[in-house]
Amino acid sequence: MSGTCVVGLQWGDEAKGKVVDILTEKNDVVVRYQGGANAGHTVVTKGKKYKLSLIPSGIFRPNVQCVIAGGVVIDPASMLNEIRMLRGEGVTVEKNLMISDRAHVIFPWHKEEDRILDHLAGKESIGTTMRGIGPCYRDKVGRSLAVRLGDMYRPNFKNRLSEIADAKSGFLSQVESGEDYEELSNEEIYRMYADYAEQLRPFTADTTSYLLDAAESGKRLLFEGAQGSLLDIDHGTFPYVTSSNSSGVGVSAGSGVPACHITKVIGILKAYTTRVGGGPFPTEQDNETGQKIRERGNEYGTVTKRPRRCGWFDAVAVRYASRLGGVHVLSLMLLDVLSTFDEIRICTAYEINGKQTTNFPSHVDDLRQVKPVYESHPGWQEDITNVRTFDALPQNTKNYVKRIAEIVGRPIGLISVGPDREQTINIDL
Repeated sequence: MSGTCVVGLQWGDEAKGKVVDILTEKNDVVVRYQGGANAGHTVVTKGKKYKLSLIPSGIFRPNVQCVIAGGVVIDPASMLNEIRMLRGEGVTVEKNLMISDRAHVIFPWHKEEDRILDHLAGKESIGTTMRGIGPCYRDKVGRSLAVRLGDMYRPNFKNRLSEIADAKSGFLSQVESGEDYEELSNEEIYRMYADYAEQLRPFTADTTSYLLDAAESGKRLLFEGAQGSLLDIDHGTFPYVTSSNSSGVGVSAGSGVPACHITKVIGILKAYTTRVGGGPFPTEQDNETGQKIRERGNEYGTVTKRPRRCGWFDAVAVRYASRLGGVHVLSLMLLDVLSTFDEIRICTAYEINGKQTTNFPSHVDDLRQVKPVYESHPGWQEDITNVRTFDALPQNTKNYVKRIAEIVGRPIGLISVGPDREQTINIDL
């Protein structure tokens, strides 16, 4: 058995969905192991674009089992909307979608808490999508006010939900700006979530046991991460991070599958860098260059539609994320976006207080002080979207790709030159 993990090496939005879609045909099971409906991914196949948040990209392969593991937090309404959308497009979900009964559930108060906390954060938001992800994870760790999907099928669910709703109502009524909270009655919330539970019942299962059995029986597992490594709650640019372990270190905790079953880690990176929300971004280009990258790359959030901050490739950050995740091979995405640039720059080191380093700072305040050390590369004017082999790329393009692999210290096994599944140069993935 071989287990493969796909993990983003930047601040998310690295086009992981396309790579997962390509790899799915080689695997039996695709596993989403962390995050929630804040993590949008887009799959383009046969000219048609699909936008998903919770359901794994592998859903488009009818012979592949898709698993949403216990490390994910579930918004039932969002989940059901995705299921209905896929059904409407003729995509089968009944037989190949499984949701963990250990997954924690997002409720209306979680979204309100998100709004309040973002308001209190002041000028520089941590970048929340207002979907209740962080507050739900906080309740998960706090335990006493948390609800897992499996809890919704227990006889005491109504009473327990009422107790939690009363506690949350008391908290929100005392918090400044909570006065706008459109409070639902306990009975309304119960009826709403009881209905969600019944609709999700056919998909709900003990995914941990299923995945352990699958791993031990020799099935090929593909683990699909959400967000990016630099947003990892423990190892990212805290506090401007997500609420789960979005780097490769989170795979086993989120899925329940031990690391001994994961034999290959594929790191996904853009040919440039983007970030959403607040937090330091050393190579950001808040100028015409950044705007050109944004427009050529359509750098607007899949879920939020927010314009992404854009900048040059940061090899220091990607090298750190590659080491953190134990990455074996890289997938370089959106290379075609850089066509028509006369000059392309790579950040090869940081200067902090007059000293150069290739280490990624552990504290956000130090990262704010960074001056990126750049090297310049000549760009290319050719359209590369129809290129299908590495040798057929323009020489300047090949030089740029080779330099990224050299600085990051990992080989590049796949290059994406467009959004469609076919617009891919597969070197050795």
